[in-house]
Amino acid sequence: MQLYFKKYGTEGKTLIILHGLFGMSDNWHNIARKLSETNIVYTIDQRNHGQSPHSSALNYNVMADDVWEMMNIENIGEAIIIGHSMGGKTAMAFANKYPDKTEKLIVVDIAPKAYMPGHIIYFDAMKTINFKATGRKEIEDQLAKSITDKGEMLFLLKNLYRKENGEFGLKINLEAIENNYEEIIGEVIFNKPLNTPTLFIKGQNSNYITENDKILIPQNFTKVSFITISNAGHWVHAENPEDFLMAINEFLS
Repeated sequence: MQLYFKKYGTEGKTLIILHGLFGMSDNWHNIARKLSETNIVYTIDQRNHGQSPHSSALNYNVMADDVWEMMNIENIGEAIIIGHSMGGKTAMAFANKYPDKTEKLIVVDIAPKAYMPGHIIYFDAMKTINFKATGRKEIEDQLAKSITDKGEMLFLLKNLYRKENGEFGLKINLEAIENNYEEIIGEVIFNKPLNTPTLFIKGQNSNYITENDKILIPQNFTKVSFITISNAGHWVHAENPEDFLMAINEFLS
């Protein structure tokens, strides 16, 4: 599948950034802009997200293939793959399937393990949206009844857009994401331990990567390091971008 992407910068190493569930490339604009001062950076809308095509197929095998296809379109021999949450699992699956095209790997606040379902409230809330609403505020007030965290609600609302007929729509393929949700929260399976230099970045206030994970992860990554970003939760890059960028630049150098 040919994905939508943005390109930043003209010189340096090539970085490809993969967003998380319900996200899009725009979420990474500020980080990509800073990294592009010394690198060539691509931000991708993964399938069923943002401006990329929709498909009933949604698993880490096909999402890894999507990245491979994008790299071929752009004539990229190898790249440093950065992935957050779901994008981190896509990045790990890509490195497993295409190690020769993965120079380095940066996994942001996710482990390769299976997770308990934690997004059901979002599915239920978005399925109740009145797409004939008169304005975004009406939809925001509606979602606020079930989603109390203002930041989470605004994050989801970035998927909202106006159709030509004046009604609202969602950029994400909600049906496909929900139908394949078990795949998304499932385990990444490795053919063999990866020799790719890999950095796992954890948010201090997030429980997505545990101390036990740090013991198990090296079983599949022979060149792995960990760093915890203070004053940040799961959305590390948005909550503490300065320390996040510092960690990435140190790893790249």
